Amino acid sequence: MILADLTWLPLALWLAITLRWGDLPYTTDFRDYLVYLLTTLFSVMVFLRLGLYRAVIRFMGTEAIIAVVKGISISALIVGALVFLTRAEGIPRSVPFIYWGIALFFVGGSRFAVWFYYQSLLKKNKEKVAIYGAGDAGRQLLTALRQGSEYEPVLFIDDARKLKGQVINGLRVYRPHHLEDLINKEGIKQVLLAMPSVPTYQKRKIISELESLPVHVKTIPVLADIVSGKAKIAELREVDIQELLGRDSVAPDNQLFDKCIKNKVVFVSGAGGSIGSELCRQIIKHQPKHLVLFELSEYALYSIEQELKKTISESIQLTALLGSVQDQKRLKSIFTVYGIQTIYHAAAYKHVPIVEENIVEGIRNNIFGTYRAAVAAFDSDVETFVLISTDKAVRPTNIMGTTKRFAEMVLQALSDRHINKGTHFSMVRFGNVLGSSGSVVPLFTKQIKQGGPVTVTHPDIVRYFMTIPEATQLVIQAGALGQGGDVFVLDMGEPVKIADLARKMIRLSGYEVKDENNPNGDIELSYTGLRPGEKLYEELLIGDNVTSTQHPRIIRAEEKMLSFDVIDKKMKLLDEACNDFNIAWMREILLDSETGYVPDKEQPVDLLWCELKKKKII
Repeated sequence: MILADLTWLPLALWLAITLRWGDLPYTTDFRDYLVYLLTTLFSVMVFLRLGLYRAVIRFMGTEAIIAVVKGISISALIVGALVFLTRAEGIPRSVPFIYWGIALFFVGGSRFAVWFYYQSLLKKNKEKVAIYGAGDAGRQLLTALRQGSEYEPVLFIDDARKLKGQVINGLRVYRPHHLEDLINKEGIKQVLLAMPSVPTYQKRKIISELESLPVHVKTIPVLADIVSGKAKIAELREVDIQELLGRDSVAPDNQLFDKCIKNKVVFVSGAGGSIGSELCRQIIKHQPKHLVLFELSEYALYSIEQELKKTISESIQLTALLGSVQDQKRLKSIFTVYGIQTIYHAAAYKHVPIVEENIVEGIRNNIFGTYRAAVAAFDSDVETFVLISTDKAVRPTNIMGTTKRFAEMVLQALSDRHINKGTHFSMVRFGNVLGSSGSVVPLFTKQIKQGGPVTVTHPDIVRYFMTIPEATQLVIQAGALGQGGDVFVLDMGEPVKIADLARKMIRLSGYEVKDENNPNGDIELSYTGLRPGEKLYEELLIGDNVTSTQHPRIIRAEEKMLSFDVIDKKMKLLDEACNDFNIAWMREILLDSETGYVPDKEQPVDLLWCELKKKKII
């Protein structure tokens, strides 16, 4: 750049003089040559001072252009000053003005030409994209993408009427209904959503409209992450499925949060699981005195402990303990020593097919684990015990749901037996949560990345969905509403057809669904059949006897229960059956326990039991 300017500047001065005289200049006056020499040297020194030689041309922006204009203006002043001081007769006084235009063309134009050349090379390898949203976020995204080598923004999409037809930073703004035609015309491969602050319902509507178009849809991070510095605006990601299924959140009732958490000693079992870990994240936001993490998996316990240590305040004590909820003696020791006041019992085996094939462990963990934790809590004068239950506990067709319903009945019986004494037991029942270890969403995402097929068990299978943060916030608030033996049910919103969800995810990833109507599509949808114990439709209520609570998304259900004596007798029989590994007997006990259990198979599918039967060992 310096060598180029050492050439352009004297040439610009010579041309300025030539244009002024209207003829080729000829001089033998050394003062004229001195003006040439000093103008060039002083101008280059000024350019150095202004940082013109530090700017990388292919990333040249507005600041560099302004610096060029400043430098050339100062260079023209230098010419004028030298002509005046040296009294160079061969250089008219109007030359500095002509020189300014020519030098700006040479110095600025040469840089722009190199910039344009680099941009044309980069564009060959860039993917053409449209930015949806021409607001501040969209303009910032445009600037960031232009500096990268991956995307070439070609237009803005925005539904604001006042922006229609306007040109913002070189890109024209179009209305959304033009997008389908523009995709083919401009060769657009991706649509980038730059709307971090729009409400969930509005974003969901936009995504639904884009779903049918042959483009890959990506989005920028949410506004909270951008503001906090956790993410940058150019960190594009796939559309989060919760943006399709999630709802606008209801503002939490801080009084309900504080009731069981603030300045209290809180215990979370299953603290390393998807629900348990999010419970811990929500709990520390509301200033407990002490949070005790309890987990069977060493790695899961280590992971959540390390995560919480980075965000927890110094005033909150954190303790991580390994152990099983089936160990009543250890639980009682923990509750007594640490003075536990609130328990969130999230520890459970919840994967339907796995529990169906491991019946004894499912019963021991989900039923006996809950019972022993509850008894230890009562014996240790714990104030509040909240069981995390599931919609699969309603009229269950599988062992997992049956064990969770039995666990609910255990707490109801304990509460009824010790009414108005000691621990308040309550249960919170809800459906699938997005992103949990058992959710279909991570599975579908993985299958789409692998090119399919995407596997769905049945074309008509329907599920409720809720985000993990919303579910855990409602669990905490529901627990604070408990008066003893309450069954709380969360409002899960509208049910979702899983096959439709899979199609949406495929299309939003930029692929077409391969089926009978579209045999040339990209990713096939494969139906594998219902798994053992799986239902087409999940329910949240056993009966219709429900009452509202002070929270609009939490209702209280009044459901049939058994006395403690009956429950105690059933549990003794279950314990004996487990010890004898008598799977058939266990099923009979569960069928006779008024849980609503209706198995979909005549014979159990416990893997070990089946092998023992096959080899005639039992």
